[in-house]
Amino acid sequence: MEVIIPFCAGLDVHRSVIVACAMWSVGRRLRKETASFGSTANGLAELAAWLKRHGVTHVAMESTGVYWMPVYAALEEAGGLALTVVNPQHVKAISGRKTDVKDAEWLAQLLRHGLLRNSFVPPKPIRDLRDLTRYRRTLIEAQSSERNRLIKLLEATGVKLAGVVSDVFGVSGRAMLRALIAGEEPPAAMAKLARGRLRKKDAQLTEALAGRLEPHHRDLLAMQLARVDGAEADIAALDLKVAERLAPYQDKVALLITIPGVDWVTAAIIVAETGLDMSVFPSAKHLAAWAGVCPGNNESGGKRKPAGTRKGNPYLKTALANAAIGASRRRGSYLKAKYYKLKVRRGGGRAALAIAHKLLVYVYHILSNGTPYADLGEAYLEQRNLERATQNHVRHLEALGYSVTLQRPEPTAEAA
Repeated sequence: MEVIIPFCAGLDVHRSVIVACAMWSVGRRLRKETASFGSTANGLAELAAWLKRHGVTHVAMESTGVYWMPVYAALEEAGGLALTVVNPQHVKAISGRKTDVKDAEWLAQLLRHGLLRNSFVPPKPIRDLRDLTRYRRTLIEAQSSERNRLIKLLEATGVKLAGVVSDVFGVSGRAMLRALIAGEEPPAAMAKLARGRLRKKDAQLTEALAGRLEPHHRDLLAMQLARVDGAEADIAALDLKVAERLAPYQDKVALLITIPGVDWVTAAIIVAETGLDMSVFPSAKHLAAWAGVCPGNNESGGKRKPAGTRKGNPYLKTALANAAIGASRRRGSYLKAKYYKLKVRRGGGRAALAIAHKLLVYVYHILSNGTPYADLGEAYLEQRNLERATQNHVRHLEALGYSVTLQRPEPTAEAA
């Protein structure tokens, strides 16, 4: 095979050790050398120096857990090296005689002949923003879990607050929770803590709050409510950090939030996961496949079989699905009409994923061209269906030997 990269190296990355194999040509002879390095800062500095000493220009490594990240950052900072991060599933060696040295050598061989497909790794500022947005999702999931545990404990003690109050953690709900924890007021007095329209449910609240709370139940409720409050405070602080990191990209965020269902948080996730340079994706279809919002392929013997969606990027996929639900509620929008048309035939889940796919296509073109979103309108599908129906009828009549001329009727005086 033709040699594409004459001076290259493969890295087999582990938690504590990195095995490197450098390859280069001397005339017609292939030379290679292997060495092991620690994964600490000093070990990474030695690795960078060793690669440069051997004249290596390109380095390949597998995306093994999070262990590749400090290696990538250190070599990126050292400069002068083209880094390639590959999916381990794409570079599996032939089974048998597997060692760390052979793994590194196999990566170097593939890189040498240009047989590796580089995974998308955004620039460092985008990676920093990604760390914040991903941790924000973790905090929200932890907060939701703690809220569910608190409501479950209330149900176990016979307090049916969730059946009367739509938001247990709103202003009225929190006031009642604190009163339950204190345990000093009767249910009727706690029901008086309701605000706004909830005051009309005074009798229902009194009955719902008459549970059997033991002292240990109150202790658990206090701990759970404190964890919910703490998570909310952390999310608020993290939002400030995200907004600070997002400040240089405000023009792009302003374009993204013109899409129905996309708020600033969703826009931040999109920027953090895809970056701003859409040229790394050959087309919108490639971006959709990478994100996992399009169907997979399962064909054998000329027969196409059902295939679920790709795994893709779970952070981006979830954000787009949530945005799709929001877009389906935008009055007078094309996306709302499309969602409900798909929902009738395919169900809500598939309809939401289809709208998420459309949203990502919009993102690709908006970031590529720098133009805001333009809605087609709710009547677009009806008009398109009318035109298609008309063309089908004309085609059928022409197939029967008729000559068809279309003419719209003149508006009558009554219609005018």
